[in-house]
Amino acid sequence: MVVGAFPIAKLLYLGVRQMSKPVANRIKAGARKSDFFRNYVCLPPAQFYHWIEMRTKMRIMGFRGSTIKPLNEEAAAELGAELLGEAIIFLIGGGCMVLEYTRQSVNSRRKEDELNETIRDLQVQVAELSLTTETLDARLRESNRLLLAIPAATNSK
Repeated sequence: MVVGAFPIAKLLYLGVRQMSKPVANRIKAGARKSDFFRNYVCLPPAQFYHWIEMRTKMRIMGFRGSTIKPLNEEAAAELGAELLGEAIIFLIGGGCMVLEYTRQSVNSRRKEDELNETIRDLQVQVAELSLTTETLDARLRESNRLLLAIPAATNSK
């Protein structure tokens, strides 16, 4: 059984993403209750989102110059809390995606470095074997030359 093949990081990321939904719901509930969160965090993005949405719908339907009424405070707080919750879930999911990408790139870089190291080692071994082959070839030629020189020396005496 190969332990390294089990994607434990993916399992952890999945757990974090599953936990993000209840965390987002809790933050939304807190945002609905807190006046500061309601007035400065939830309402402005909700009103802006409503304004963009309604302006786009009006332009699609052909009403160019019509004014857009802002949402009432309760509806804006609810919409802002929903936007905040969705943004938190999106950020956590995006963070998990970035972490997974960096983990994969680090693994890929590590494997590439190991492969380059193996290639370098093989090149060194090939160079050493080439040098050894040249040395043995030179010895063989020298031995052949000496063997050929011995009968010539005995014949001349």
